[in-house]
Amino acid sequence: MTKDTGLNTLLELSGIEYWLDENYWVKFEAYEVEEVTPQIPHGIRYSLTLHNQYNKRIMGFDNAHAFKAKRKKYFAHKKTWVHKHESSGFKVVPYEFSSAEQLLEDFWKEVDKVNKDES
Repeated sequence: MTKDTGLNTLLELSGIEYWLDENYWVKFEAYEVEEVTPQIPHGIRYSLTLHNQYNKRIMGFDNAHAFKAKRKKYFAHKKTWVHKHESSGFKVVPYEFSSAEQLLEDFWKEVDKVNKDES
């Protein structure tokens, strides 16, 4: 298995909060867990969030809690930890974690998308 060098970047970003403009700000949280588990195979718990000027989270990626992805009737429900909170309300959808670098890239793409939608 190749080491994900982006994990160090994710850990270095932890605790950073900053305003993008007068309407939005971002917050990064990441820390190493004591034990690697199937839910956190890379050993890092994270939360990358976008908030509006009223401090309401409007979008984010995290692995802080489990949720069951909705499936069609008669199919197994997969319980997953890695997911995205979409900007279109309170919808939570699975996110396929491939690397911390890709996670950061996908987060910024969603931030740009929200900014463009609001412009």
